[in-house]
Amino acid sequence: MLEMQAVTKAFGDNTVLDHVSLEVARGEMVCLIGASGSGKSTLLRCLNLLEPIDDGAILLDGQDISEPGLDPDPVRRRIGMVFQSYNLFPHMTAEENVMLAPRRVRGRTRADLRPEVAELFARFGLGDRMQHYPDQLSGGQQQRVAIVRALAMRPELMLFDEITSALDPELVGEVLDVLRQLRGEGMTMVLATHEMKFAADLADKICFLDAGRIAEQGPPSQIFEAPQKARTRAFLSRVL
Repeated sequence: MLEMQAVTKAFGDNTVLDHVSLEVARGEMVCLIGASGSGKSTLLRCLNLLEPIDDGAILLDGQDISEPGLDPDPVRRRIGMVFQSYNLFPHMTAEENVMLAPRRVRGRTRADLRPEVAELFARFGLGDRMQHYPDQLSGGQQQRVAIVRALAMRPELMLFDEITSALDPELVGEVLDVLRQLRGEGMTMVLATHEMKFAADLADKICFLDAGRIAEQGPPSQIFEAPQKARTRAFLSRVL
């Protein structure tokens, strides 16, 4: 479904992605692990066309979506992204936050959206929080609203950038439960995460990034139990 071919991205003299190649099959969950600054967030931002790449190609269902001059909006309608910070509009209720993009981008009406949005809120344990404002919600609830907001656009692929890193430890589980549910429903996902047990239990593929390169990738059993590279072993020894 998604392929990166020798993608390179630099900010000035700092090469953040160095000839990164990655394949994601439809329905797969791919977890990106690695130290801060290894390139995980930039990789995700390049996939969603928030950052232009300097070299290489990104293919979505065989189409080069990284081509210069390509209109990014049709691509972004197919790819949802959830960030570390919730980025909810504070003056809007949770329901209004979720409805905004489908109304503006897809031209849908409130009446048309309401049953679908209510079902999404109910699915993720937020049925009684639709009329709450962000400051009336916990961090975990706000992050779940951010996920619901992305899903309301009916994406084919979801990207998650360290979505539990800003949460108190007791709130992390409720957000990971949402990812487990999406995994069970067959959503294609690429996520940067520090939650190693979660990645080991649910990912189809683990990619260890080091200094802008995918130093090692493979199934969780290989990466966590029998890593081939010394850098992978050193990183895992610090975080496990």
